[in-house]
Amino acid sequence: MPQKKWLRFRDGNTTGFGTLEGERVKVWQGDMFSGAAPTDRLLPLAEVTLLAPVTPTKIIALWNNFHALGEKLNLAVPAEPLYLIKSPNSYLGPNETIRKPACDGKVVYEGELGIVIGKVCKQVTEQQAADHVFGYTCANDVTVADILNRDASFAQWVRAKGFDTFCPFGPVVATGLDPAKLVVKTILNGDVRQDYPISDMRFSVPKLVSLISQDMTLFPGDIILCGTSVGVGSMKPGSTVEIEIAGIGKLSNRFE
Repeated sequence: MPQKKWLRFRDGNTTGFGTLEGERVKVWQGDMFSGAAPTDRLLPLAEVTLLAPVTPTKIIALWNNFHALGEKLNLAVPAEPLYLIKSPNSYLGPNETIRKPACDGKVVYEGELGIVIGKVCKQVTEQQAADHVFGYTCANDVTVADILNRDASFAQWVRAKGFDTFCPFGPVVATGLDPAKLVVKTILNGDVRQDYPISDMRFSVPKLVSLISQDMTLFPGDIILCGTSVGVGSMKPGSTVEIEIAGIGKLSNRFE
């Protein structure tokens, strides 16, 4: 697939999608994942509002998928992908505000690579997986860490990670990339807090797509968050958190 940066935007009262061409947006029509056709329209990037680049039916988030973090936390090597689902109310676009929930607790950032599915994906092999991946995006798997193990009888993954605004992703979906060559950086108030290679994943992109598709059907626009690595930390209201991946771009959000 050729390298392009796909995005969704709002222009006045209308929404659309297109590709990033320098400081302009080339408008396309049809369906981003099937039969998209370019138009002659070019819009200045500065004059549109970027939206979350896709509208997933679900976002799947991995736990313990990086060797470095697993070894630091002394976690057992998982035999299969360990994952949860981020709820749709948590989805947030670029430049929008992450809101502190009403409850108390330490809110942490987790910079991650997101795999964006491009066509219906059910029980595919590792060899078939690449044909079902549309591209990649930046994501922040925001979490209230204190909630996770508050109840000894029940790990509260969905609640801790499912608050409103707790899953920013974007600003684009980049196609034509080799995920094994990507590096994720998380920048908090100008300071780099995470800087880790995707090549350190326990389960590669093809293996993740294949194994998860054995459990549940993945639809165009669905996202698999690959998990995070060392450098996760807390953020205070008033902070700016950025997830940057060369080849994709920089996802920036305020936390208030």
